[in-house]
Amino acid sequence: MPRARDLGITIGGLPTGPTNSVLDVAGVGLGHVTLTRETARTGVSCLFLDEDAYPRPLVGGGAVLNGLGDCTGFLSLQESGLFESPVYLTSTSQVGRVYDAAFMLELERHPAIVDDIFVPVVAECDDSFLNDIRTMWVSPDDVQAAHQAALASRGGTSPPEEGSVGGGTGMSCLGFKGGIGTSSRVTPGGHTVAVLLMTNFGQRDRLTVDGVPVGRLLPEHVDPPKPAGSCIGVVVTDAPVDPIGCERLARRIGLGLARTGSTAHHGSGEIFLAVSTTARTDRNGTVLDEDGGGRRLAMRGLDDLFEAVVDAAEEAVLNSLLMSPTMVGRDGNTSEGLDPDTVVRLMREHGRGH
Repeated sequence: MPRARDLGITIGGLPTGPTNSVLDVAGVGLGHVTLTRETARTGVSCLFLDEDAYPRPLVGGGAVLNGLGDCTGFLSLQESGLFESPVYLTSTSQVGRVYDAAFMLELERHPAIVDDIFVPVVAECDDSFLNDIRTMWVSPDDVQAAHQAALASRGGTSPPEEGSVGGGTGMSCLGFKGGIGTSSRVTPGGHTVAVLLMTNFGQRDRLTVDGVPVGRLLPEHVDPPKPAGSCIGVVVTDAPVDPIGCERLARRIGLGLARTGSTAHHGSGEIFLAVSTTARTDRNGTVLDEDGGGRRLAMRGLDDLFEAVVDAAEEAVLNSLLMSPTMVGRDGNTSEGLDPDTVVRLMREHGRGH
């Protein structure tokens, strides 16, 4: 399956990193476990941020565009500005199982967690259109396998798996099959900004690709009823950004979603996170590294980061769609894959793409 760039679709003017993904930020990994047996159309994804994020937390922040969703650890992140956990993405019905397994995994990794609290970050979207949510499919072994896959992917030279994988397995987006998507940008100041999305939102007739109203140009199609949906987004950057700056970066994901057709309708949970991998603190919130939070970026530098987030988020949505083939789920419910050839034809008719 092609990514947006493979079809000649270029979003914005900033260059991408080598893999055009979250793997372009040093130390970051992404791993998935995909469950498609029987009536399961679900899974778990792990975004690994740093080897010692618990004893030396990263700086982070979050923002909510529409709050009918959930993300464990979000409130403590907003309060403290500290990011000490990998980010796990999964189905609404599997959050408890993933949380428990993630907690036990960190206890094994950090024996010092005795008298201190640790809250795993687990975010969800509703995959009940395709997935049988009455069965608890995800096991502790699945969570551990996703974590190990994320560790193994660090420093990779190829993009990670996208589309109908991991937590994105049962997701639908803008009337088509959605899932996991990622993209990156490099700012004029040399900082890498990457976005990871789990897409599960929107209506077919609003699908927009680089400004072209693709959804309205497609033949009329009656969509079966689907859950309200949501979108989980994570910004990862090596720029030294403080907690307020991270919150502002997270908020810009919503602008990228809007470009693709999102209106953040009533039933959606658009929850966004952002983390700086170079802004480090101790567990009391004291800055440890002079370059990692001791200095604020100049305003121009923040503007470049904002632009990078918006463009990468838009492209990540497109990658999540283009990398997801048609899937048949429970009770024969079907989420149609977006046809790349049709997208290319419509883009060319409107003077876009190669």
